[in-house]
Amino acid sequence: MTATAPRFGSAPLVRLLLVATVLLGTVFTVLSGTASAHAALTGSTPEDGAVVATAPKDISLTFSEQVAMGDNSIRVLDPGNKRADTGKIRDLSSGGTVTYGIDLRAGLPDGTYTVAWRAVSADSHPISGAFTFSIGAPSKTTAAVPAEEAGGGLVGVLYDIARYISYAGFILLVGGAAFVLGCWPRGASVRPLQRLVVQGWLTLTAATLVLLLLRSPYTGSGKLGDAFDLGGLQDVLATKTGAALVSRLLLLGAAALFVAVLFGAYAKRGTPRDEEESEENSKERKDLTFGLAVGGTVVAAGIAGTWALAEHASTGIQTGLAMPVDVLHLLAVATWLGGLTALLVALYRAPSLENAAVRRFSRIAFISVVVLAATGLYQSWRQVGSWSALWGTSYGQLLLVKVGLVAVLVGLAWFSRRWTGRLGQRAEAGAENEAKAEAEAATGSETGSGTETAAATTVVGDSERATQLARQKAALATARQKRIRDADPGRIGLRRSVLAEAGVAVLLLAITTVLTSTEPGRTAEQEAGATGGTAATAPVSEGPVALTLPFDTGGENGKGTARLTLDPGRSGANAMHIYVDGPDGQPLDVPEVKAAFTLTAQQIGPLPITPEHVAPGHWSADAVQIPMPGDWQLQLTIRTSDIDQTTVDKNVKIG
Repeated sequence: MTATAPRFGSAPLVRLLLVATVLLGTVFTVLSGTASAHAALTGSTPEDGAVVATAPKDISLTFSEQVAMGDNSIRVLDPGNKRADTGKIRDLSSGGTVTYGIDLRAGLPDGTYTVAWRAVSADSHPISGAFTFSIGAPSKTTAAVPAEEAGGGLVGVLYDIARYISYAGFILLVGGAAFVLGCWPRGASVRPLQRLVVQGWLTLTAATLVLLLLRSPYTGSGKLGDAFDLGGLQDVLATKTGAALVSRLLLLGAAALFVAVLFGAYAKRGTPRDEEESEENSKERKDLTFGLAVGGTVVAAGIAGTWALAEHASTGIQTGLAMPVDVLHLLAVATWLGGLTALLVALYRAPSLENAAVRRFSRIAFISVVVLAATGLYQSWRQVGSWSALWGTSYGQLLLVKVGLVAVLVGLAWFSRRWTGRLGQRAEAGAENEAKAEAEAATGSETGSGTETAAATTVVGDSERATQLARQKAALATARQKRIRDADPGRIGLRRSVLAEAGVAVLLLAITTVLTSTEPGRTAEQEAGATGGTAATAPVSEGPVALTLPFDTGGENGKGTARLTLDPGRSGANAMHIYVDGPDGQPLDVPEVKAAFTLTAQQIGPLPITPEHVAPGHWSADAVQIPMPGDWQLQLTIRTSDIDQTTVDKNVKIG
C-alpha cells in the first residue's frame, strides 16, 4: 500500500514549474527592452549636433544625478576614428550639478566628431550613449561607436538572471525561517522545510558571488571573460555596489550560523515535548526562540539593506526615509511569499501540519500585506511622481501590473482562508482518525506478524528481525495517516489555492526584479521633458515645411495669422520665411518676430532664430541650422506693440 500524498515530482507541481519557466522567459524578454538606468544625460558642451566655428578646448557632459566614471568612460573620436581627446577625465561638478569633462588635443581639423560615453548611475545601473558635433562644417565620419547599450548582451542577461535568483533565495531563506519560528515551531525538525531554507541560503550566496564576478563586465567591457579579471574585481570592490555585495556575503555568514541553530538546538528544544515540561526547560525554550527571532530579524534586515543601499532607494528624493521603507518592503515580501512557499512544502511533503500553524501564517500574511501596501504606496509616489508617469512610462505600467498581481494574490489568499476554516472544522475528527489509524496499524502489525516474529527470532536473530518489523510497521502507519489526511477535502482545497498563490508569486517576483532595473517614472518624465502642455502636432513633413499659425496678442490689432516655411525641411542649413497677415488677409507689419527650435527628446535647444525684416509683413533667415532629424518644437513669438506679444507652439517633424 502506498501513500497518495503528491510530491514535488507530481503533476500539479510539474505544471507549476513549467508555468514558472514560461513566465520567467517572458519577463526576461521584456526586461531586455525595458530596463534602463536612473541617471540620464541632461546636457553637453558642445550640444548634440552643434556646429562650432573653432575647436573647443574640452568636452563636458552633465547628468541628472551622481554617476561613477572610469579612466576610459569618455572618448572623443575624429572623422577618421582616431582619439581626439587627451584621455584625462575631470570632475567638474559643483553644487547640485553633476558634470564631467575631458580635454581635447590642440589643432583639431574641421569635420564631425563623435563623443561616446559610459558611466554607472548612483542606483548601480550602467548607462551609455553617444552624440556628435562639428567643427567648421559637418563631414562624413567613420567613428566606430559600440551599438550595444551598457548592461546588455549575454553578460546583461546573466546579470539579470542572477539578480532574480538572489531575490528568490532571499525570500526562501527569510520567509522559510519566519514560517518555522512564527507559525510552526515543530517544522524545524521537518526535513523538507530544512532543505527549503538551506537551499534559499545556498541560492542567495551563489547568486551574490555571481553578481560580484559579473559586475565588472556588466558595467564595463560587456565581455564574459572579464568576470575573472582581478583588476576589474578590485575596481568593483571600491564601488558602492561592490561594498553592498561584500556586506551581503558577510551577513550570509551570520545567516548560516542562524540556520544551524534553528535546525539544531531549536529543533530539539523549540517545542514542548509533553504537558509536564519543567519550568526551566520552558524558559530555555522561550529564551532560545526570542534570541533567534531578534537575531534573525537583524540579519534579515541587514541583507535587505544591501539592496536598499545600492539601488533606487539610495537615489532621488528623501533617501533617508526611502531606504528604511525599502527594507521593510523587502522583509514584508519575503515573509509573505517565502512563508507561502514553506506552507506549500509543508502541505505536500510534511507528514502532518497543524491547523493552528496555518491560522498563524494567515495572520502574519495579513500583516505583511498591510506593510507591503503602505510601503509600496510611498515607493510608488516617490518613483512615479505623477499620474501621467503612471500611465505613460515603462516603470508606471510595470507598477500597475505588479499592483494587479498583488490583488490577485490577495483574492487567492481569501480562498485559502476559507479552506483553512473548513480544515479547522475537521481538525478534531482528523486527529481522532489519525490516532485510530496509527493504533490499528500497530495492532495489525503486531497480530499479523506475531508468529513470524517468533519464528524469525529463532532463525535470524532478535535484533535484525525487530528492526525490519519496526520499519514495516512505521511505513504502514504513515501510509494510513496520509490516506486519511489526503481524503480531507479541506486540506485538498487548501493545497490547490496555495499552489495557485505560489504560481502568481513567481510572476510577481519577476515583475519586481524588472522594476528594480527600470528607470523610475519620475526620472523618465523629466528626461523626456514632459511639460503637460497642449502644443499642437503638425503632420509629418517629407519636404519643405509649411505651417499656418493663428495668433492673438490681446492688444489692439493683435489678431492675425503667421505663415512659416522652412526649406528644404531637413537637417542642416535651411531657409526660413515668415509672413504675417492681419484679419483681412493683408500683410501686417509688426515690430518684432522671433523663432526657436527645441528637440526635447535629445534635450537640444532652444535654438534661437532672429529673422530679418525684408518687407511689410515678411521676415526671413537664410542659414537656419537644424542639427539633426527629429520631432522638433517650434516656438514663434510675435510682438504687435511695446507691451503686447504672444508665443505660439507647434510640433513639426523634420527629416
